[in-house]
Amino acid sequence: MDRRSAIKNAGILGVLASGVAPAVHAQAAMRWRIASSFPKSLDTIFGAVEVFAKKVSDMTGGKFVITTHAAGELMPAFGVLDGVSNGTVEMAHTAPYYFFGKDPTYALDCAIPFGMNSRQMTAWMYEGNGLKLLREFYAKVGIVNFPMGNTGAQMGGWYRKEIKSVADIKGLKFRIGGFGGKVIERLGAVPQNIPGGEIYQALEKGTIDAAEWIGPYDDLKLGFNKVAPNYYYPGWWEGGPQLSTYINQKAYDSLSNEYKAIIEAAAAYAHTDMQAKYDYKNPPALKTLVSQGVKLHPFPKDVMAASFKAAMEVYAELNASNPAWKKIYEDFATYRRDANLWFRFTEAGFDDFMQAQKL
Repeated sequence: MDRRSAIKNAGILGVLASGVAPAVHAQAAMRWRIASSFPKSLDTIFGAVEVFAKKVSDMTGGKFVITTHAAGELMPAFGVLDGVSNGTVEMAHTAPYYFFGKDPTYALDCAIPFGMNSRQMTAWMYEGNGLKLLREFYAKVGIVNFPMGNTGAQMGGWYRKEIKSVADIKGLKFRIGGFGGKVIERLGAVPQNIPGGEIYQALEKGTIDAAEWIGPYDDLKLGFNKVAPNYYYPGWWEGGPQLSTYINQKAYDSLSNEYKAIIEAAAAYAHTDMQAKYDYKNPPALKTLVSQGVKLHPFPKDVMAASFKAAMEVYAELNASNPAWKKIYEDFATYRRDANLWFRFTEAGFDDFMQAQKL
């Protein structure tokens, strides 16, 4: 073996012995931007992009830097889909149901009324056909999507006046995120799609009569209890809303396989991290809200029943008119049916018992 070969082989052995894969460190330095649909004040949901960007930087030794930008910094909260599609930014983090006006199919990448809980949604995306089918859908707009966060089941929102029956829904100006508005308007409500950072002012000024956001931790920070005392549950339109990160297709294709794997791993980490934060922070926040005089109410049974009926009618109409929706929803609904049968005997049975105990 000549001297040059000996030095080369010694170098390779040294790298392998150190446990550092040379491939990542051989990558070119990159700098991307990710636009969020959420304000920085919400450390849970905006925080997902910060967690994601830090993981990418850590796993690449600082070579791949992704700067994070709150709603309104680079583009409006609801402008991120177009921003990624046309290449204005490389990435975005959002709730896909915000774009149901472009096509209701987007909502299937987030939440639909009486859809799935968070565990079921994650299972359908990763183990079922969810991610595959949605990737085909997003390819039409030049986007690659990754699941990146879930809030868990949400609350049903804040109301100036009590909701005692379906009759109280009629004429209600209600800020409701995404696809749920298409259902509740069938009960006579007037849905308003307002970004999270603008809800408080609208509720305070009386521009709207009610509003929903996520749950106790965020709602307490946003101060909704100061302007609407009645807090309802459950958020039947968001049983397990999934957040997604969007990547411009051309930008994604330009990445090495190593960087693509790092993006996937960082998104999966942020996906788990977000729900862990909500599950940990919501219980004490709910106690605080109740101690401050908030009135908790379950939705009346007739409201739940009428809402469910309206949702099924909307889905039947979409199945008949929207081929993209039908293709994905049929697979979604098949898994939802089987998952609910399973969860009925396991998760629900266990939860019902445990929540009745005085621990």
